[in-house]
Amino acid sequence: MIKDVLDRSRQLGFLGPGSIDDQIEHSLRFGAVLDEILQVGTDAAVMGNSPVVADIGAGGGVPSLPLLVDRPWLQAVLIDASQRRCSFLVWACAELSMSDRVSVWCGRVEELAHEDRARATFDAVVARGFGPPATTAECGSGLLKVGGHLIVSEPPEGREWPSAAMGDIGLKQVAVADSGFAVFGAVAAQRPEVPRSSKIQQRRPLF
Repeated sequence: MIKDVLDRSRQLGFLGPGSIDDQIEHSLRFGAVLDEILQVGTDAAVMGNSPVVADIGAGGGVPSLPLLVDRPWLQAVLIDASQRRCSFLVWACAELSMSDRVSVWCGRVEELAHEDRARATFDAVVARGFGPPATTAECGSGLLKVGGHLIVSEPPEGREWPSAAMGDIGLKQVAVADSGFAVFGAVAAQRPEVPRSSKIQQRRPLF
């Protein structure tokens, strides 16, 4: 079923190159990182303590859809700025019988992160191809509760995440077993102005 859904995503032009099996495998690696940093499992749902995850730039359905199929105790919000992609995600969640634990928000993360429903709400934020490191960090940071984590997929060569700049938005890098991800813990409450508007970020990037 998940392959059929992702194949539909590709037909619509929402999913990039590479085999669907590889897309699923990479998505499940996000799950392994989540397990490592959150240290929860199926018992969390039974205890009414299910982690809540946000996928920013979720439009193609990865990593969130395979991740949520594989870990049915997770709750999630899928965020994308495109109405077409959001419509697909709503359909996909219904098709995969997860609409009861997954919501789709259509809008820009830097704006949604200032709304009460989103601000400092999430245990984890996952990002795969959302944007440059500075944009991903700043936008994701406003969604995280203190103690939450930002999990970002990295290219093979890695990228620079200056510790001073990350500390300025309350994030501190943590080591995980899978070197294909950069992971940051939210160690302080976010400043009210962060994330800044996209125009300001473009003019004065975080780093």
